[in-house]
Amino acid sequence: MNAPAPSAERRPLVRSHHGDEFVDDYEWLRDKDDPATLAYLEAENAHTDDATAHLKPLRQQIFDEIKARTLETDLSVPVRRGGWWYYARTVEGQQYAIRCRCPIGDVDDWDPPVLEAGSEIAGEEVLLDSNIEADGHEFFSLGAFSVSDDGGLLAWSVDTQGDERYTIRVKDLRTGEVLPDEIPATSGGATWSTGATHLFYTTVDEAWRPHRVWRHTLGSTADDVLVFEEPDERYFVGVGRTQSERFLVIGLSSKVTSEVRVLAADEPEGDFHVVLPRRDGVEYSLEHAVIGGEDVFLILHNDGALNFELAAVRVSDPSVRTVIIPGSESTRLEDVDVFAQQLVVSFRRDALSRIGIIPLGADGLGQLEEIEFGEELFTSGVGANAEWDQPLIRVGVGSFVTPASIFDYVVATGELVLRKQAPVLGGYDPEDYEQHRSWATADDGTQVPVSIVCRKDTPRDGTAPALIYGYGAYEASMDPGFSAMRLSLLDRGFVFAIAHVRGGGELGRHWYDDGKMLHKRNTFTDFIASARHLVAEGWTSADRLIAEGGSAGGLLMGAVANLAPEAFAGIIASVPFVDNLTTILDPSLPLTVIEWDEWGNPLDDPDVYAYMKSYAPYENVGAHPYPAILAVTSLHDTRVLYVEPAKWVARLRSTATGDAPILLKTEMHAGHGGVSGRYASWKERAWELAWIVDVATASS
Repeated sequence: MNAPAPSAERRPLVRSHHGDEFVDDYEWLRDKDDPATLAYLEAENAHTDDATAHLKPLRQQIFDEIKARTLETDLSVPVRRGGWWYYARTVEGQQYAIRCRCPIGDVDDWDPPVLEAGSEIAGEEVLLDSNIEADGHEFFSLGAFSVSDDGGLLAWSVDTQGDERYTIRVKDLRTGEVLPDEIPATSGGATWSTGATHLFYTTVDEAWRPHRVWRHTLGSTADDVLVFEEPDERYFVGVGRTQSERFLVIGLSSKVTSEVRVLAADEPEGDFHVVLPRRDGVEYSLEHAVIGGEDVFLILHNDGALNFELAAVRVSDPSVRTVIIPGSESTRLEDVDVFAQQLVVSFRRDALSRIGIIPLGADGLGQLEEIEFGEELFTSGVGANAEWDQPLIRVGVGSFVTPASIFDYVVATGELVLRKQAPVLGGYDPEDYEQHRSWATADDGTQVPVSIVCRKDTPRDGTAPALIYGYGAYEASMDPGFSAMRLSLLDRGFVFAIAHVRGGGELGRHWYDDGKMLHKRNTFTDFIASARHLVAEGWTSADRLIAEGGSAGGLLMGAVANLAPEAFAGIIASVPFVDNLTTILDPSLPLTVIEWDEWGNPLDDPDVYAYMKSYAPYENVGAHPYPAILAVTSLHDTRVLYVEPAKWVARLRSTATGDAPILLKTEMHAGHGGVSGRYASWKERAWELAWIVDVATASS
């Protein structure tokens, strides 16, 4: 018999804002140094282990299925840069990838070598073996992996705590020597100057906001030079280079405003200068191109164009714009990759990601040609393209039923050459599955896209179990991609669906705007409408439907649990942002100030405070039955602190009625992304999938 669930001690703390008082009984759990906090988290872990012990055989079975579908010893498709082909190896039994390169034979041959897993590769050099780097650490994350222009030096960074603070090191690839240069406590990236004389990197403030750019002189023992500091807490700062490698770029952005500073990459000790000064509400990004023999910056911006437009400005005089692709109500321009002979435009139309090619000739720009992928649902993106002047463009595409596929698009002919499709072992046949796009009607009449996949023999009489996933924030789009792990659900008769709710970016900038700030409730009601739509169409029934979301999608889970608990049999919330009002009220916490442009500022605005309190999951836990709930978090998460789900679960336990299990699982050695290592992540997902199967089929 299961032991009783832990009951967190009540230590009432009154929070007062705008004349409103809220008694918070569990805020004390924020103190990670309080032995009672760790004791409570360990007690919850023990209870969760006990409550799910009966699932151990199913967890092992699902883990074995995931492992059996995966080609454990494998290689990525090589990417050409300079005189080398770069690729990554995975080896059976090892958690992490090994990054390698081999020399290019014929410089005119752009077809990547076909590498055989497990075989010797002529001239192969191992650049970085992450298994060696991770040895002795319970957590490992690789941040930067940056090779100098001449291929002689590697800068890489690692995080072994899960707190997203990385140490940069440098290796001489010609000798294999690790140089004395070591830079601790960075935010992860590392950018070389031309000639590899200097490294640029960023560091974070106490709120974990990247706010400073530094310059390190290779081999120097002098203090690194502070190049730029952004005092405004709304802005994150990053540093990199244009694809032409000609310019170093400092980019700074809030949720609604951005600014870019540039410096010639061969003048690393010079001064960065602003291209277009920041204006509130105007976002832009920048790439360098040569059009008609003239150096220009390509500016992707939303100044007077809700869904962004692409314009060119002279490097010497950015004040005059020439529009290349005008803004459109139906098409959201998302990115542009620039090469010597073509522009590659990433855009979104009809809730699907798309790619277009614009030739660059002596006379200027040609017409955009969209790449057609031939499926009703798909997700596509520009792949790794390291050379500035190349006749091929590497792209990736996949769908719910088609495993991720790597193509080279031949610009001269429009041909797509398949380089590799992710292998799925065990006899996977895409013809056994089907994918659909459906549309749910929200409370206000808005049509919400829902992407669905299942086996073709899945009944449409409401008896199938189902999992519906949602996110709905930051204009992030949840695209219909393939998952070998998901097959363990589909082959057990599950329907899987993604609700493309407002707050995401699937239908353009307006779709995002209609699900943020004082429109945030649309995200939640869209998801509930999508869940009920699945039931109405016969895909599943409410007592067999599980909802899942993580981070900001975890806030979505907490909100729908309060608003429509009867619509779901279970809810799984990963690193969930469920105590969002407490967090957004405290500007000393990581990420709070920059988040005001996403959620509003409840500290200064009583209307925002009242609106956020009306939907905040923690404050709105009610004395009514809830579905089964599983909250998963990490002790070292710096984005959504462990305390949020810990408090939420404690309040649910003390308030909710009914007997549905409420569980909290805290990973004690990880951060926002969860455990590290592929086998560890497979075990973690198998653990979650077993819970999903158990709860969804409990009524059968």
